[in-house]
Amino acid sequence: MPRTSSFSLDPVLEVSRLSQSCSRCRRNKVRCDGKQPACSACEKAGKESECAAPNDQYARGKERSYTAALEMRVEKMKRRLEYAESRKASVAMHEFDPSPETRGADPARKESEVNIRTAVRRKAARERENSDVNSLVSDFGYLSINATTRDFEPAVSNMTFARLVLAASTNDPVPEPKTARLPSRQAAQAMVQYYMNNIHVLFPAFSPTTIHSILDDVYSPQPRQQLKSSDYWLLYLVLAIGSTAQSQSDQDELYTTGVELVAQALAYADQALMPGYPTQIRSLLLLTQYSMLDPAHFDSWYLMGFTCRAVIDLGYHHDPPKSQVPDKAVLDARRRTFYCVYALDRAISMVHARAFSFTDDSMTVAFPSKSKASKTSPGSVLASSADSAASDAALLLFQLRRAQSHWYQKLFQSDPNEPLPDAYSFVWQMCHDMKEWAEGLPDSLPPSIRERFELELRYSYVYCIAPSARTPNMTAYGRMLIFEHAIAYLDRIYEVAHAEMNTAFYTYHDALRVYFMGSQFVAVLRDDGDALIAGVKPAVPLSKPGQPAPPPLPQRFDSGSKVDNLDRSLRALERVSLTLKKYGERWKNVLMLMQSFDMISAEVLADLRAKRWARANNMVPQAQHTKQVPPQPQDMNQGRPHMAPSQSHENQLNQASQSSQDRQFQDLRWIDVDVSRM
Repeated sequence: MPRTSSFSLDPVLEVSRLSQSCSRCRRNKVRCDGKQPACSACEKAGKESECAAPNDQYARGKERSYTAALEMRVEKMKRRLEYAESRKASVAMHEFDPSPETRGADPARKESEVNIRTAVRRKAARERENSDVNSLVSDFGYLSINATTRDFEPAVSNMTFARLVLAASTNDPVPEPKTARLPSRQAAQAMVQYYMNNIHVLFPAFSPTTIHSILDDVYSPQPRQQLKSSDYWLLYLVLAIGSTAQSQSDQDELYTTGVELVAQALAYADQALMPGYPTQIRSLLLLTQYSMLDPAHFDSWYLMGFTCRAVIDLGYHHDPPKSQVPDKAVLDARRRTFYCVYALDRAISMVHARAFSFTDDSMTVAFPSKSKASKTSPGSVLASSADSAASDAALLLFQLRRAQSHWYQKLFQSDPNEPLPDAYSFVWQMCHDMKEWAEGLPDSLPPSIRERFELELRYSYVYCIAPSARTPNMTAYGRMLIFEHAIAYLDRIYEVAHAEMNTAFYTYHDALRVYFMGSQFVAVLRDDGDALIAGVKPAVPLSKPGQPAPPPLPQRFDSGSKVDNLDRSLRALERVSLTLKKYGERWKNVLMLMQSFDMISAEVLADLRAKRWARANNMVPQAQHTKQVPPQPQDMNQGRPHMAPSQSHENQLNQASQSSQDRQFQDLRWIDVDVSRM
C-alpha cells in the first residue's frame, strides 16, 4: 500500500512554540505570553514601548534563538528554491519552446544569448560568494590575534604561532636532525661557558643559575625537576649559539653542530614560542641571536619584529606599578629582558638603516640597577659573580644603545624634508655624550668587551657624523673625523676577523658594518681626498656659547711610525676587501658585499695607487702640510655638497643588485645611509 507523502513545500511557520519572556516581564518576574508587538502584561501596564523580545537586540540572522534561526534558514531556502524554479522554467522556455522571433535566428544570436545568460549566472555567483565572505569576515572580530592569544595553541588549531614565526623568518629550511642525542657533557659545558662569557654578559635575558640547572637536569640520570619545552629550547639554543659563535667557516664542525642543535630545538618550538608567556620573549630573543650568526637559515629582521611585538603585547615596554612588583630582583630581571630586546632591535635596525620597531617615546622603562659589587670597592669586583659582571657590561651596552637611538631617530627617522636647525651643534652634542660614556668605562671590564665597545663607539661616530637627509652637507673637519675613525675601525676589525678565536659576539652584522665603514671612507676620499692624503689639518669649527665643542681627532695607534695618510688609506681599503673575504668564509652573502665594495672603490683605489707609484718615482714630491686653514663658520652650508656618482657606475650597481637572488643581499641597498655618496 503506497504511503501518502506529508511533505509540503510551503510549511506553516506560525506554529505553537515556547517563547522567551520579554525584558520587562523577565525583570519583574511576571508570566509573559509573548504576544506581538507587545505582550498582554505590558499592554495592561501601559508599557508597550518597553516590551522588547530578547532577540530584538540582535541583527536579523544573528538571533540567539534556535527557533528564530531555523525560521531564517527556512526562509533562505525557500527563496533559493523559488529562484531555482524560475531559472528552470526560463531555461526550458528558451531551449524547448523558442519564441517565434528566435526560431529562425542564426546560431550567432543564440550563442550571444547563451553568453549573456552565462555572464548573469557568474555575476550572481560572485555576489553570493562576496556575501558569504563578508559574513565570514564580520565574525573575525571575535577572534583575538596577538602575541597573548591562546588561539594558536596546538590543541586549538594546526596553525601555531611558532609555525607562523618560522614560516615568515626562514630563508633556507633547516635540515632534519641526524640524531636526537646531545653533545657530551664536557662539550656542552664548554659551549655554555663560551655563551655566558661572551654573549650573556651583554644580553642577560635569563639568570645564569637557570641554564646551569637545566644542564644538570638534562645530563643527570635522576633529574630534580620536570623540564618544560621552554627549558629544552633554552638549552638547545644556548648550545647552538655557543657553538656557532666560535665557528670560522660554514664548513667546520662548530657550525655543523650549531645547525644540528637548532634542528633538534625546533621540535619544542610550538610550546616554547607559545604566546602569552614571558618565556616566549626569551625564546624569540635566543632565536634572533642565532639568526645573526646563521643568516643562511633565518632572517634576523623578521625575528626581531616578532620579539618586539611580544614585548609590547606583554607590556614589558612599561614599568609596572610598584604595588604589582614588590620584589626588586623580579623588577630588575624584567627590565633586563626588555633592554636586551631593545639593544638588539636598535643594532639590527641601524645596520639595515630601517625604522625601529618602537620609538623611545612609547616606552617608560628605567635601566636595571647596577650589581652590588660594582658599587663597592674595586677589590670586591674581582670576587663578583658572573651574574653581576653580566649586569654591569650589559648596562653599559644599554646606555650606548639609548644614546644611539636618540640621534638615529633625529637624523634618519624624522621628516627628511625638514632640515635640522643648527644640525652640527646637535651632532657635536651627541658625540660629546658618547665620548663621556666611553670615558666612564670601568677598568674591570674584560678586554674583549672593551674592544667591542671601542669598535661600537667608532662606528657610532661615523654613523652620526655622516651626511643624512637632515644634514646633507659636511665640513672639512667632519670629513677628517670620518677619515680617522674609519681607518682605526677597519684596522682593528681586520685583526679581529683574522684572529684564531672569536673573543666576543661578532656576527653577520659586523660584516655589514665593515661594508658601511668602507663605503663612508671611500666617500670622504672621493669628496676631499687630496687634502686628506696630504695631511692638511682643518681648523676645529667654532661652537656657539653653551654648546659643546666638536670632538677631538682620535689618536693614531701608529703615531710613532712613518706611515703617511696615503699608505694608511691604501691599507684600509685593502683590508676592507680582506675582512669581507674572511667573513665570506662564514657567510656566503658577504662575498657579494666584497664584490660590491670592490666595484665602488675601484676608482679611488686606482687613484691612490697611481699617487704612490708617482711618489716612488719622484714624479710628484710628497710633503706633509702642517699649516692651519682659517676657522670655518658653524653654518653647515659652508661644506661642499657631495657629488653624485656617474650614470655608468649607477648602472653597474643596479645590475649587480638585480643579479642577486638572495633576500639578504637585496636589503644591502639600505646599508649606506647616503646612497648618493657612493
